[in-house]
Amino acid sequence: MTSPPLYNKDAEHLRLLAIFHYVLAGLAVLGIGFLCVHFLFMKLVLTNPEFTRGMQNARPMPFQPAQFFSIFQWFYLFMGLLLVLAAAFNVLSAVYLGRRRHRTFSLVVAGLDCLQIPFGTALGICAILVLSRDSVRQLYESQSG
Repeated sequence: MTSPPLYNKDAEHLRLLAIFHYVLAGLAVLGIGFLCVHFLFMKLVLTNPEFTRGMQNARPMPFQPAQFFSIFQWFYLFMGLLLVLAAAFNVLSAVYLGRRRHRTFSLVVAGLDCLQIPFGTALGICAILVLSRDSVRQLYESQSG
């Protein structure tokens, strides 16, 4: 069984991990907002015929900006979907960390967070280290049983 000081330390680390997962989810939401603003700006610039009017005497462009933007919209959609999933997974992981449930899910989210440089990487490594402890594993098992 886990000793009381170690139990308190693990509980505090799990509480902090949950808070930081909420923070990372909030950053993902901010990223979605930035992506929307960027999308609107690029749409305004690339679909405006005035954009290319001054370039008539230059070399011909290999593509029309409006055509490029119609293809580039898929990039915005893909990145937006990734940010929505990152936010949702981090919120779920924070809830599960607080309830001491679904440790494996939180480990998977921590691994995915490692791809979000720099804050997600730091959070993911810390989460993996904390959730890999035997004392934390026992804490999860005592909550489920």
